[in-house]
Amino acid sequence: MKKVLFYLTTMAFMTAGNLNAQNKTLENDVRTIDALMKASYEVVSGEKGAKRQWERDNYLHHPKAVYSYFDRKKQEQATMTLTEFHKETDEMVFSTAFYEKEVNREVRVFGNIAHVWSTYETTLEKDGKVERRGINSIQLIFENNRWYIISWTFCGETDQNIIPKTFDRN
Repeated sequence: MKKVLFYLTTMAFMTAGNLNAQNKTLENDVRTIDALMKASYEVVSGEKGAKRQWERDNYLHHPKAVYSYFDRKKQEQATMTLTEFHKETDEMVFSTAFYEKEVNREVRVFGNIAHVWSTYETTLEKDGKVERRGINSIQLIFENNRWYIISWTFCGETDQNIIPKTFDRN
């Protein structure tokens, strides 16, 4: 009986410790714009077959957040909720290695709002060849003593739409 109680107490302590560490990570992710941006790229990056950190991503975003991108097939802007974005991209990011990193950032802040221009590069293996580049236009709000992503619009670079030097690595 003592062994069982010791085991249960140890497991409860370990679980509480893990939750406290996880909560601390989440809280640190949203304290500053730098931390928020770092976390936002970490949640989508990973090896083939690795589940992405959608719970962490949910914490980074405001409950009313939206994603938007230009759908090249339909030739129109597509907008979706964060849940829809996770569902749409889950299979793609699970079936291939996918790493995205920020290579340049411009931030403008006024009151409790911020606009982040974040130039990114995508590789399909860790530290691999750059496969795609683009720019994320991210709107943030500061509420409840933390930053939230409220909207995220992205546009990939094409031969006809080259990233301007002002948004490239400086």
